[in-house]
Amino acid sequence: MAIQSEPIVRRKLSDEVFARLKALIETGELQPGDEMPSERMLMERFQVGRPAIREAMQALANMGLIEISHGERAKVLQPTAQSLLKQMDVAAKIMLSASSDSLEHLKNARIFFERGMVREAASRGSPADVAALEETLKRQRAALGDSDAFIAADMAFHGRIAQISGNPIFSAVSEAMLGWLKEYHTEMLIWTGKENVTLSEHAEIIDCIRRGNPDEAEQAMIKHLERSRALYAPKGKVESQSA
Repeated sequence: MAIQSEPIVRRKLSDEVFARLKALIETGELQPGDEMPSERMLMERFQVGRPAIREAMQALANMGLIEISHGERAKVLQPTAQSLLKQMDVAAKIMLSASSDSLEHLKNARIFFERGMVREAASRGSPADVAALEETLKRQRAALGDSDAFIAADMAFHGRIAQISGNPIFSAVSEAMLGWLKEYHTEMLIWTGKENVTLSEHAEIIDCIRRGNPDEAEQAMIKHLERSRALYAPKGKVESQSA
């Protein structure tokens, strides 16, 4: 019987330091909010140089496990759905820019996600939730003529609907998808009057949530997102809209 070759690969020092520090966090020896040991202490503990320590610490920061602040000790973070998804930002944006199919898939995923979120909002939304949505709509209406502020308020509106669920993972997914799509959100003002259409559709969605009607809220959201999906396109490839 032939023996399969299984060569042992020597790990970089920084990889070994990273593994040991990550283990301290995973086992609870270092808790969220704790300060990480100083570079000098870690150098003495692991008998390695400063570059290996810094590379390992940066890898932990990139994973969202610690926060590095200039002039202060790094601190252990409490991982959240938001921080975990934030780590995907760069890779997601590269994927989307490399393939028009990926952008279309994201648009479809957003519609699938938001139709569920708005049903949840219509089922459990409180008067306070409705008031918060109306306040966001008011802010968006006041931003007419300022495309950046208008789009920011638009994102806040949809994010607020996800928050009504009370599920932080839903909120984080909403924030992530909206952030990725924002890279492709064209200037809304190039379509005269389209902002008012958006405001009207948002008002309709709020009304459905206020009345506690999930079916109508879902249909209003689908109509809104299907109409506005053409606003998300790579530069120079903006789809024409007649709606």
